[in-house]
Amino acid sequence: MAPVRATGLIVTAATISIALASYYCFYYNKSNTKTTKLSKKKTPKPKPSKKGLVDAIGNTPLIRINSLSDATGCEILGKCEFLNPGGSVKDRVAVKIIEEALESGKLSRGGVVTEGSAGSTAISLATVAPTYGCKCHVVIPDDAAIEKSQILEALGATVERVRPVSITHKDHYVNIARRRATEANEFASKQRKADCLDGKEPAQINGYGPDETKQSSIFSSDCTGGFFADQFENLANFRAHYDATGPEIWEQTGGRLDAFVAAAGTGGTVAGVSRYLQEQNRNIKCFLVDPPGSSLFNKVTRGVMYTREEAEGKRLKNPFDTITEGIGINRLTQNFTMAKLDGAFRGTDREAVEMSRFLLKNDGLFLGSSSAMNCVGTVRVAQSLGPGHTIVTILCDNGMRHLSKFYDAQYLSQHGLTPTTTGLEFLNIK
Repeated sequence: MAPVRATGLIVTAATISIALASYYCFYYNKSNTKTTKLSKKKTPKPKPSKKGLVDAIGNTPLIRINSLSDATGCEILGKCEFLNPGGSVKDRVAVKIIEEALESGKLSRGGVVTEGSAGSTAISLATVAPTYGCKCHVVIPDDAAIEKSQILEALGATVERVRPVSITHKDHYVNIARRRATEANEFASKQRKADCLDGKEPAQINGYGPDETKQSSIFSSDCTGGFFADQFENLANFRAHYDATGPEIWEQTGGRLDAFVAAAGTGGTVAGVSRYLQEQNRNIKCFLVDPPGSSLFNKVTRGVMYTREEAEGKRLKNPFDTITEGIGINRLTQNFTMAKLDGAFRGTDREAVEMSRFLLKNDGLFLGSSSAMNCVGTVRVAQSLGPGHTIVTILCDNGMRHLSKFYDAQYLSQHGLTPTTTGLEFLNIK
């Protein structure tokens, strides 16, 4: 009997071993099948790359400015235009102006784009012009931050710094820029005439000898002509923001916003964005924030400029009494007249300076003077509307272009603008 029992035990053990082997084999293969299936998952499609620098302009992020939102009880959002390739909101305008000029035939490859600018638009034009085969000549007031001229020259633009005068003066920087475009066209015409005479240069062309023509011009010998960008009156400025900036804000907020506020220089941004948003929803309130020395606040709130002289653009001295750059004006531009505004707020230099330091300390936002003024405007709007509203503004550029003035301790001290507050006391928020 013992052998029989032993045999039975041996058979049973063998059976169990075979069963276990089959069990592990089954689950091993099943596990491998799962692994194989996982490994065969489709890899995500790569996002399409941007087609050059121009394609990277726009679609900037809209961020919550936490410190201001928490302090006011409103959702305060800033459109980060300083993240454009050229560093400012003016990149959009530069592209629109140049593309429309090329399409209309007013500008051609090899031509020079001229502009009178306090900085940002000029920098954007100098940034994007080479992508269209063009060059840039900028006339800039000599009281603008020196780093703006340095940036322009580094970008390959030719720069003229001139004294600030009234827009009615023939030597206002905008008027000089307009003349430079005319001169570029005349120069190109003389060059073409010279090239047409059997390859031989004539003794004189329109009173100039060939060498005199080249030496008397600030333009290169292969210049095909000039085009005056005219950012103040060229409605391509307005269209850049009506066609893109406004729709982006609408999409990024899902249409859930109560107000938009921004300062105005040329007026293109506030006009394009305000008109687009109010066409989507008439209940969206749009406001101007205006720096010292500017008359736009009075125009919006009272319907007239501050004085008859300012209304007619006849002030014969520098019309601005502010350290903020690129905003504030004493005349109505074609772009600004397109704006749809519900009201306006005054901002001061001290408020802009204090706001810039507050945001740097609390949000890590290193903003330029116009961006800081825009943020002052958001708080004013929040105080006016009350908690629970969503307010959007433009963060135009960063502080890197404002080091020699707006962020210079000695310069601020000379103007009695040394920042002293730690919170938002300067806007009556404790």
